[in-house]
Amino acid sequence: MDGRRRQSSRLGSGYQLTDETPVYVISVAAQLSGLHPQTLRQYDRLGLVSPDRTAGRGRRYSARDIELLRTVQALSQDEGINLAGIKRIIELENQVAALQQRVAELSAAVDGAAATLRAREAQVHASYRRDLVPYQPPQPGSALVVWRPAPKRPLD
Repeated sequence: MDGRRRQSSRLGSGYQLTDETPVYVISVAAQLSGLHPQTLRQYDRLGLVSPDRTAGRGRRYSARDIELLRTVQALSQDEGINLAGIKRIIELENQVAALQQRVAELSAAVDGAAATLRAREAQVHASYRRDLVPYQPPQPGSALVVWRPAPKRPLD
């Protein structure tokens, strides 16, 4: 639902905890979010908040999941939005985040291409022959006079 890759929640050595790390069992997640565990199960069934699963199929919630549960609760209770509307809002927010990431990637690619273009342009300019002068067309009001020497007369 939220685009994250779901993995087993086993922690290996050297593994760093992040907001995405699934560490909370359902009872702790319910307490942290202020919701009943049955509500968390319902949200999982509806696809609003999909926690990671352990090998034994137990739910494990991350800090980001807890924040999302609080957001769902606020939208539902404070704003009066139904669960279908909340699901759509979450989907759209995930889509916006993905598009913003793509824009950042494309901007970086454009910046890289521009830098490459400037470097190649500099190489071309460096390869110019310095003994040649570029031709500039005459400006209006200026005249171009071609001088040709008179032909030599043969000596008698």
